[in-house]
Amino acid sequence: MSVQIRPLQKSDEAEWRRLWTGYLDFYETKVSEDVYQTTFARLNSGDDHEYSGLIAEVYGKPVGLTHYLFHRHNWSIENVCYLQDLYADPEIRGKGVGRALIEAVHAEAKKAGAHSVYWLTNQNNDTARQLYDRIAKVTPFIKYVKSI
Repeated sequence: MSVQIRPLQKSDEAEWRRLWTGYLDFYETKVSEDVYQTTFARLNSGDDHEYSGLIAEVYGKPVGLTHYLFHRHNWSIENVCYLQDLYADPEIRGKGVGRALIEAVHAEAKKAGAHSVYWLTNQNNDTARQLYDRIAKVTPFIKYVKSI
């Protein structure tokens, strides 16, 4: 099985929605239609300060996605890359899609001169963490959120 990674395109909206909805469902959350529309528009804006998206395909069928963003970091001159969302269809997990998406983001970050790629996951996401623990270093940082 060969995994192909390519940039998200405007023509991917239906499959992107299906995949991103699967990601949101996994984290037991929902967003409004306005958020879907705005997020997809931002992903396709071409603006260097907005998120970018990649689609993973197997036999020409979209089976995974990732969203990532370059941003400043006060501890370095170079930007860093935040990989926000990473998702593979359940039936394809364990077949290299997640790794291929992470490696593609890593390649984009390297090309852009970023010094690192980082991401968050739920501490109970054991399946994904098996991959993450093999390819990256877990940090001791804890995330806090204060709602407005």
